[in-house]
Amino acid sequence: MPDFDIVLIANRGEIARRVIASCRRLGIRSVSVYSEADATLAHVAEADESYPVGGSRAQDSYLRVDRLLTVAADSGAGAVHPGYGFLSENANFAEAVGAAGLVFIGPDPQTIRDMGDKQRAREIARRAGVPVVPGSRRFEVEQLDGLEQAAETVGYPLLVKASAGGGGIGMRRVDRPEQLREVAMATQSMAAKAFGDGAIFLERFIPRARHVEMQVFGFGDGTAIHLYERDCSLQRRYQKVIEESPAPRLPAEIRDLMAADAVALCQATRYRGAGTVEFVVDAGTFEYFFLEMNTRIQVEHPVTEMLTDRDLVAMQIELARGTLRPVVQAAVKPVGHAIEARIYAENPSKKFMPSPGKLERFRLPSMEGLRVDAGYREGDTVTPFYDPMIAKVIVHEATRDRAREKLAQALRAFEIEGIRNNRDFLIACLNDETFASGDVSTGFIDQRLDSLLASVSA
Repeated sequence: MPDFDIVLIANRGEIARRVIASCRRLGIRSVSVYSEADATLAHVAEADESYPVGGSRAQDSYLRVDRLLTVAADSGAGAVHPGYGFLSENANFAEAVGAAGLVFIGPDPQTIRDMGDKQRAREIARRAGVPVVPGSRRFEVEQLDGLEQAAETVGYPLLVKASAGGGGIGMRRVDRPEQLREVAMATQSMAAKAFGDGAIFLERFIPRARHVEMQVFGFGDGTAIHLYERDCSLQRRYQKVIEESPAPRLPAEIRDLMAADAVALCQATRYRGAGTVEFVVDAGTFEYFFLEMNTRIQVEHPVTEMLTDRDLVAMQIELARGTLRPVVQAAVKPVGHAIEARIYAENPSKKFMPSPGKLERFRLPSMEGLRVDAGYREGDTVTPFYDPMIAKVIVHEATRDRAREKLAQALRAFEIEGIRNNRDFLIACLNDETFASGDVSTGFIDQRLDSLLASVSA
C-alpha cells in the first residue's frame, strides 16, 4: 500500500472542511478545489493549497475528472478523497484515479460498481444471507414485458426504483395497477438522464417503516467491524432530516442481528473502508430487510463519531495509507446518545423550496457536547448551484431525552439571518410528542406536516 503525504479533496463545503480537519490531525497536507461560485468559501482558505476547477455548475467543475486529475498532478497529491455526493460513488472516477497512479480513498472500483447497481447489490446481499426486501428482476429501458405480472408478485403498494439511484432519488410509490406503467416509464426516463442508466426494478413498499443503517468499516482482507446503527427515519421526500443513535425503541436482539448481517456483507465482498449498510425495518414487527449499501462516508457520519469517539475520516485515510492500526469489534464502545439535524437554506412555508442568498448573520452556538459542521461562514452566499444544506448540528448526551432537548436548545441559539431556513421546523420536529416518545417512522413528517408547520408559524 503506497504511502502519501498530500490528499486532494474532490469535493466542496462542509465535507471538504471535514476532510481537511482529519488531514491536519494526521500531519497530511490537504488540497482543495473550487468552482467559480465557491471561490470565497472556508474550504478554499483552510486547505494548504486550493485550485480552481471551472464554472459554477457541478458538471463544469466538481464533476470534471480531467481537471481534478490535473490538480492532483500539479499539487503533487498522492491520494484523492471524494467525500460524499458528486464522484464519491462513481466507479469510473475511482478507476481513473488509480490509473493516474493515485490512491483512491474508498472501496475498490468493482465494489462501488456492484453496490451502485441496486439490483446487483440485492443479489450479493441475498447470497451473503442478508434478508432482502421482496422485489422484481431488472427492467431495462423500453423493455417492460412482464412488468404487471412482476408487480402482482411483489404486491401493492410498491416502489419503482432506479437500479442506479441513491439517496432517495429515482424512487416512486405506486398504489394501483393502473399507475404502474406510466410511473415505470417516467422513472426510467429520469434515471437515464440522472444516472446514465435507465434500468428499474420493483420493490415491496412497507407502509409503516423505519430507516435504520449500520456504519461499517472493512479492512479489505475479508475482515470488518460495525460502529453501531443510526436511525434516519425522519425524512422528507426520501431525504434525511434528523439522524440519531442508538435507534429509539429498537430491540437489542434486532440491533445485534442487523449488525451481524452488515458485517457479513462486508466480509463477503472483502469491503475496504467506511461504508453504510441501509435497512428498512417494519415499525410494528421489527422485521428488517437490506435496502442498499453506500460505499462512501455518509452525511450523517458525525452521529457515529460522537457516539463512539472515532474519527471515521482519519480511519479512511490511514487505511488507504497503510498506517491504520488494527481495530477489533470489542474496542468499539458506544456511549450515550447522539443526534444530528441538518439546517437547509429552504422555505418550509413554500413547500421547502430552496432559498439561496447571503448569510447576513451566521453565528454558531457554543456548548459542551455540541458539534457544528458547516460549509459556510457569516457573509457567504448560499448559491442555487448545489445542495442547500448550510450546516449539520450534532449533540451528544447521556440519554436520548437530554440529547433531544440539547439539540433543540442549540438550534434556538443558532443565529441565521438573510435567508429562509428550516431551523424552526427542526425544533418543531424535536419537540413533537410523538418524536419525543421515540415512535419514529419514515412517514412521520408527511403525516404530521400541517401541525409541524403550524407550530413554526405560530
